[in-house]
Formats: sequence, structure tokens, C-alpha cells
Amino acid sequence: QVHLVESGGGLVQAGGSLRLSCAASGIIFSIYVMGWYRQVPGKQRELVARIQNTGFTNYADSVKGRFTISRDDAKNTVYLQMNRLQPEDSAVYYCNRNQEGRDYWGQGTQVTVSS
Repeated sequence: QVHLVESGGGLVQAGGSLRLSCAASGIIFSIYVMGWYRQVPGKQRELVARIQNTGFTNYADSVKGRFTISRDDAKNTVYLQMNRLQPEDSAVYYCNRNQEGRDYWGQGTQVTVSS
């Protein structure tokens, strides 16, 4: 079992920045994919960015050049640096970890960007 705890959400003005963190605990394997997804009411959860244990990353087109995902394996933590935030980035952001074919989710953290 894996437990994910997110932090760093909040309210920010358009053009501002936030940094999300997600710490994993429990049974941790060295081969994994961790990522951030977001969801707004009435819409499907969508991928924002993910990173593999190899360091390979991929991003949604809407956040390329503004968001950066990174990891600290010593802390089993993944980060999402979000710059130049826009109102359309407002959502609940969820951390995900996939290992051994299983998905684990955090409880979500709200990000609100005011115009």
C-alpha cells in the first residue's frame, strides 16, 4: 500500500506561482511513474505532468513552458512548480503514483487562480 500526501495548493493571482509537493510513503518500489492530474467540476480528470523513475517527463500541451515536474527519490517526493498561472489552471490537483501496475492517488489540493 502507498499513501500520498499533497501540499502547496492555495489562492494566487494570475501570473503568479505555486509549488505543489507530494510525498509518498508505504511500500515504495524503485520503478514508478508519478504525476499530477487536475479536475474541475463536471470535467474528467486530466493529466498535467508526470515523471518516471528514469527522469523522463511529459506534460500537457496547456502547461508546457510554464510548469515543471521534478522528484527527490531520497524523500519519495515529487514536485510541481507552476509559473505564470492562469485562471484556467484553477482545479483540484491530484498526485498519482503508479508502481507494480497499481495506481495510488492523493486526496487532492485546491489551486485557485484569480484574474
